[in-house]
Amino acid sequence: MALGLLVADSGGATFNGRPYRDLPEPTRTVGAVLETAFHPARSGRNHLRVYCRAAGYPIARADEVLQQVGLADAGDRRAGGYSLGMRQRLALATALLGDPSVLVLDEPANGLDPEGIQWLRGFLRHLAHTEGRTVLVSSHLLAEVEQTVDRVVIVGAGRLVREGSIAELRAGAEGAGSVVVRSPEAGRLAGLLQGLGRHVELEDASRLVVTGTTTEEVGATAFAAGVELHELASRSSGLEQIYFQLTSGTEQYAAAPAGSATLQEVSR
Repeated sequence: MALGLLVADSGGATFNGRPYRDLPEPTRTVGAVLETAFHPARSGRNHLRVYCRAAGYPIARADEVLQQVGLADAGDRRAGGYSLGMRQRLALATALLGDPSVLVLDEPANGLDPEGIQWLRGFLRHLAHTEGRTVLVSSHLLAEVEQTVDRVVIVGAGRLVREGSIAELRAGAEGAGSVVVRSPEAGRLAGLLQGLGRHVELEDASRLVVTGTTTEEVGATAFAAGVELHELASRSSGLEQIYFQLTSGTEQYAAAPAGSATLQEVSR
């Protein structure tokens, strides 16, 4: 919708105050990666050179972006022989040809190995924080998103559910601010904390999860009562947990709980 490929029911998106279709040189303003499609017989370098000619960029720009995304040594290889992660890098290189101020990336980490994901995380943060670009990323890899982005937009059933920084989302999540404490006297400590009005869950015989409190309060309570502690740590809600809390009931296709399918259901 932001790029004009789908028509929104209402509202609109602009780049520097203009809809994408009205930008005089769109690829100099917005670089987009929506899919990884290349002619399999064309080398990565030639693929980029075609785009350079089409957009009016110097041919040398192809080698510059290959270097940027770590494909300089693979530029002469046929794109059809690239791994999925290499194709993702080539798509990102294509988006960078115009040196745009905005990047729109759909699942950019798809197919990358752990080293590639770490590289992408640092690269995107460099583009945003050091070079001052705006980077919009859509992804289902929430653990990776949590380590990369500054602000999150959560959408459920086509509607905006929540928007904010990771810290803001955590602050509003159920169970945020819980404390994990491990003690050989977990039962006695649980009673003391419940007496203070705190919600306490027993994870195992020695480990408690306490919500509505802080590590300072739990530590002080244990110290005053002479309760020995083996572990005391805060536990923040992860983005995946927050996502499921906020979008519960909006799933388009909800799977049955694991192990609940009957043989009859499976045979259908």
